[in-house]
Order: sequence, then C-alpha cells, then structure tokens
Amino acid sequence: MLDDNNNQSEQGLNHLDKLLKQHWNLGQNILLCWCLDSQGILVLPAPHYFLGRFSASLGDCAPVDRLDALNGSFIRELISGTRLLSAEDFDGAVSRLRLEPVRVKLPSPLSATPENIAAVDGLIQRYSINYVKSRAVLLFDIVDFSLVSSFEQTSQLNSLSYSLNSAHSKLLEQNIDINFSRTTTGDGYYVWHQHDTPRANLELFEFMILVVADNALAQLAAAGASSGQVVPKIRTGFHIGSHFEFFQVEGLNPGMNCFIVGDVTIELARMLDLAGSGQIFIGDFDTVVPTSSREEAYLIAADSQRFVERAVKQMAGLKGVSLSDETIESIHCFLSGESGACGGQTVRRFRITDKHGRTRNVYNLRINIRTANRPVMLGLHDSELPGKHARRKADGSRQQRKKAFQGLRSKPSASIAVFED
Repeated sequence: MLDDNNNQSEQGLNHLDKLLKQHWNLGQNILLCWCLDSQGILVLPAPHYFLGRFSASLGDCAPVDRLDALNGSFIRELISGTRLLSAEDFDGAVSRLRLEPVRVKLPSPLSATPENIAAVDGLIQRYSINYVKSRAVLLFDIVDFSLVSSFEQTSQLNSLSYSLNSAHSKLLEQNIDINFSRTTTGDGYYVWHQHDTPRANLELFEFMILVVADNALAQLAAAGASSGQVVPKIRTGFHIGSHFEFFQVEGLNPGMNCFIVGDVTIELARMLDLAGSGQIFIGDFDTVVPTSSREEAYLIAADSQRFVERAVKQMAGLKGVSLSDETIESIHCFLSGESGACGGQTVRRFRITDKHGRTRNVYNLRINIRTANRPVMLGLHDSELPGKHARRKADGSRQQRKKAFQGLRSKPSASIAVFED
C-alpha cells in the first residue's frame, strides 16, 4: 500500500503502472531494476536489443569477450528474483552497464513495506524479461494430433484443458493451490507452477499425476461411445531446469500471462520426441526437496529418483480424491526397473539422442492408482520398453510424416539407448 488507505494505495499503483508503461514504450525498452527514491523510484531501462550483446553468456554458450561474459552473468543475476536494489547497488549497475536511469515521480513517497515492495516489484517484472534458475515444468503432448480432423483437434485440446482444470480443482479441495500457468504448443501445453519453490515443484508433480489419471479415465469412458477421437492420447514430460520468461502483450499492454522458454522447455520437447503414447518421462535433474510437508521442514539435495520418492510420500493426501466418478484409494509411483526393496532391480535410465545428435538422460515413470472400482495403470510397462543396452529409433511412420513436412530432406535419426543406473 502507498499509504494507510486502500483506495489511495490502488490509485497510486495504477498511476505508477501508467508511468512505467510510458518508459516501456510498447516493448521498445525493458526495465532491468529499480530502487527507492525520495520522490518516488529510480528505474533502469534498457533497449530491447541491448541484451543481444550478451546472448552467448545468457544462453550458456561460450562468449568470445570475457567482459561480455562477466556482464552477461551480472545481468542474469539482475533479472533473477526481486528487482529492488539498494541505492549503492543501483548506481553500480548504472555505471557497469552504461545505461541512463530515469526517475519516476509519485504523488507521495513510497514507504518500504513488504506489500509495497512486492507490488512495485511485480509491476517492474511485467515490463521486463525474467530469468528463473530452477523450476519444474510439465509438457503434455497429444499423440497423432495432426492426423485427426480440426473438430477433433479442438475437442482434444478442450478435453486436455478440462483435465488440467479438474486437477487444479481437486488439489484446491486438499488446500493445495497449484496456481498454474500454461502456454499452448499447438498440440499440447507447457504447464508450470507460478511459484518456483521446492514445495511448488512437488505440488506440480502431484498435479501431473491427477491430469494424467483424469485423461486416462476419460479415455476409458469414451471408448466405444463414438467413432470420433475427442479424448486425446497423450505423452507427458516432467523436468526441472532454468528458463527465461516474459509477459505476453494484450492489446498494447503487457498482460498477466507469461510465456517461458529456455533449457527446461527445450529439454522437455526433446525428451518427448521418442516417447510412446501414454508414456511419462522424468528428466535427469538435481534439485532440493523439503523433508516433510511442514512449513519448518528443511531442504535436502535430491536427484530425480529421490525426488519421486519424496513426491510419493506427499501423495498420501490424495486418498479420497474423486476423478471422473472414481475415488482414489491409493497411489504408487515408481521409475521403471524399480520393484521394491526385495526386487533386487535397479532403476533404468534412457539416453535419448535427438535429431540434432544431442543426448540427454530420462527415466520412465509408472503410476499405479487403485480406485474403489478398478486399478488404473499409467505409463508404459517394462515389456513395452527397449531392453537393457537396446536401441530404438523413432517410429518409421512418424519419420515419414516428418519428411513430408520437411520436403524429404534427410536428417539424422533420433534414438533411445537404455542402461541400468
């Protein structure tokens, strides 16, 4: 709040928003950071092409110029998290980047309350590009989307969207506000939690389980009901990594919905290139997880396997949730190759080589859901996967369709190699 009166606070923020919009100038400038000033705030704008000078370091490439590398690293830190700087750090950024700051005058001084800081920081970020170091992101991809009619495509996207909304609603009933965002890929959705905390990553995993389960139950309900393919068959990817984000423009203003692109979205797209219908791939990542669901829980390091193990413990709270008239009695998730403490098996990793020759490791996830009426098995069974040391190339018919769209240009084929962890 700008003062003790809520109405004046709202008016003050609206006035600040209009002034920031002028300095943004339809996207000509991005706002890098800000600091408090006796007359309002100081803002550091940069032309939208300014960051292009540091694209190598910002994109984790090898920059030629060492100074550009250092400045690129500095900018990445600058656009991560809060944009509020102390007066000293703000002056340092001005001097280092050789940009001209602007003073945004306000009708009354801005008191440095947490509410004020959060509100102004949110406005600044809407007129900027943001970098997130680590966040869980989902990719739901509809199988054979291009082979059905436009009406069926619309119906399939609507069905998948309903599954997302239904999962959100069910988690809200469990006092879990997933607060998710999404962007369409044309034949599916990228989905992420608006918070990038370790707990939010676990909540997104639970969200994924409910979405995939709702979709599977909808497929069962639609089987034999008609000849139309209105419920999609999907493949799913879950990964944790970095990305950039910016807010999409609505009319001539930055909207409230953001768009993300970066390592995590690229990895997800490549992961699913060779995924089969119904398959769930988990990326190979390192992160941290809370030791319990309590607010005071401390964080411990976790790889993909430990993350899934921790998520399984948290999903006990989903018992009793109803999906498509089916009540969940229990949920068990495991990575392919796991058979329990007495099984003696190890988790298998899949090394995917994409059409560009780049490789990445993934895990195959299986989900067993027991409901009051039936068991629901999600993900591909081991018998449907390549064996140890086997290699599988992309489906021939899919490759033929790709070639048709690519003008029959030959490209390296993608493949999967399997090995034990």
